[in-house]
Amino acid sequence: MKNIKYVLIVAIILAFAGCNDSGQNSTKEVTSSTTSNDSATASLQLWKDSTLNKIVQRGELRVGMEPGYMPFEMKDKKGNIIGYDVDMAKKMAKDMGVKLKIIPTAWDGIIAGLITEKYDIIMSGMTITQQRNLKINFANPYIVVGQTILMNNAHKGKYSSAKELDNAELTIATKLGVTGEIATRKFFKKAKIVTFETESDAVSEVLSGKADAMVYDQPYNVTFMAGKGGDKLIHLDTPLTYEPLGWAIRKGDPDFLNWLNNFLRQAKDDKVEDFAAKTYNKWLVDKSWLQRVQ
Repeated sequence: MKNIKYVLIVAIILAFAGCNDSGQNSTKEVTSSTTSNDSATASLQLWKDSTLNKIVQRGELRVGMEPGYMPFEMKDKKGNIIGYDVDMAKKMAKDMGVKLKIIPTAWDGIIAGLITEKYDIIMSGMTITQQRNLKINFANPYIVVGQTILMNNAHKGKYSSAKELDNAELTIATKLGVTGEIATRKFFKKAKIVTFETESDAVSEVLSGKADAMVYDQPYNVTFMAGKGGDKLIHLDTPLTYEPLGWAIRKGDPDFLNWLNNFLRQAKDDKVEDFAAKTYNKWLVDKSWLQRVQ
């Protein structure tokens, strides 16, 4: 009898245990299913809110840039905005299957314009910095530049480096609010520093002799020397800095960032079309485009 009772008790315990396990497994399955559904819903909402989705739905890519940074973006004699970044933007819009709209913007408000959704992306030779990255996100660098010096020809043979130019009797010009100004203030502690709203105003100061030298991005300086500066200025072409340039977008948009990085990788690595290399040679090697702007 005791054995029979013992067997019944064990059977009841096992039955309850089985029911309990079944209930726990059922709860786990429901929880897992709920989590999976929530994740899918969140991903779908993320895509709906993505700038990339809005561009496709709108049928237009809006690009903010400051046309004045040769050879990346500038106006030709007819007033058209041309340059390296412009060609990249045209290719980008084509691959998206949308139209391109370029929105000229002053540099001092270009990040604010992006944040307030006046345009979808900044493509304007912007250096990737940690300070800017606190406000906006960057795609992978598409080119690397550095700050170099354009010096008035009157100083030929006197100075050959930033260190030698750091003289209390000399004046160094640069553009306001860019990495060139940061580099200028870092390397020139004794010389007088003057800043200007545009790079063209800064270099004009050197051409007129009111400033002795200008610190600015290497591609611009190389381009200027190939044109107006050839016999009037000296290019001290050893870079003072390392500066990767990147396209800027608003934060919290992984889909758009993923698309941009894949677009850039394809442009660089696809040797059949060889778009990135051809664009580089067109604007940074061949200087025939200078005839269109001067």
